[in-house]
Amino acid sequence: MTTDVQRDLATPDRALAIGAHPDDIEFGAGATLAKWAARGCEVSMVVCTDGSKGTWDVAADTDALVVTRQREQRAAAAEMGVSGEVVFLGWTDGELESGMRQRAQVASWIRRLRPQVVLGHDPWKRYRLHPDHRHAGQLAIDGLVAARDPHFFPEIAIAHHRPDVLLLFEAEEVDHVEDVSGYGAAKLSALEAHRSQFESTMSVTDGDDAALEAFRAKIRRQLAAAGECIGVREAEAFKRIDEL
Repeated sequence: MTTDVQRDLATPDRALAIGAHPDDIEFGAGATLAKWAARGCEVSMVVCTDGSKGTWDVAADTDALVVTRQREQRAAAAEMGVSGEVVFLGWTDGELESGMRQRAQVASWIRRLRPQVVLGHDPWKRYRLHPDHRHAGQLAIDGLVAARDPHFFPEIAIAHHRPDVLLLFEAEEVDHVEDVSGYGAAKLSALEAHRSQFESTMSVTDGDDAALEAFRAKIRRQLAAAGECIGVREAEAFKRIDEL
C-alpha cells in the first residue's frame, strides 16, 4: 500500500455499492458503508449474481440457496444500517458477463438512485481468480459511464446522472483510505450474517468457535493494516477516481 493517499471523503448524501455476490460488498467496504450510514448517508447495494454456487455441498438445493443468500444479504445490510435499496440483478453465479444488458441494468440503477459515490470491485487487480469479480468491477465502471451520458440507453427513460467519486475496493493500487475506527464491529456483524458462507468463504464450520474467532481476527488485522498508513486504528483502502 502506498503511503501517498487521500483520506476520508465527506459523508455523501447517497452511496451505491456494486458487488458480484452477496457478502462481497461487506468484505470490500462494509465498515465504510456502516460509517456513512450512521452519519445519515442513504446507502444502497446492487448484487450482480444470485449466489447459487456459493457452497461446497455437491447435493445442495441451489434454488433454496439463492433465497437464503438474499435473506442473508438483507440481514447484513441491516447490520450496516443500510437505508436505501438492496437490489439483486440475479445473474447466475459464476456466469456473470460485463455485456450490454448487464451494463444497462447497472446504468439504470445509478440513474435511479443518483449516488454521489459509487463503490465496486477493482477489475484491474492482478491475478484475480474469480471472473464474477472482474466482470462486476467492469460493470460498475461501464455502468457509471453509461449513466452519466444522456445518449446511452435512452430506453431507460431516466435522466442521466454523474456521480462525484468512484471508489474501487480490493484495489491493485491504493490511493484513498477511509478511517473506519469504531465500525469494524459492524463490518464483522454484517459478514457473519452470511452464515451460508461460513465454510466456503470464511473457513468456519458450524459451531467451530475457534475458527470463527480466527476469521474475526483476520478481518481485524486487515482493518488495522489499512489504518497504519494514516495512523488510525481501523481503515478500509480503495483506488479513488474523481474525474468522472
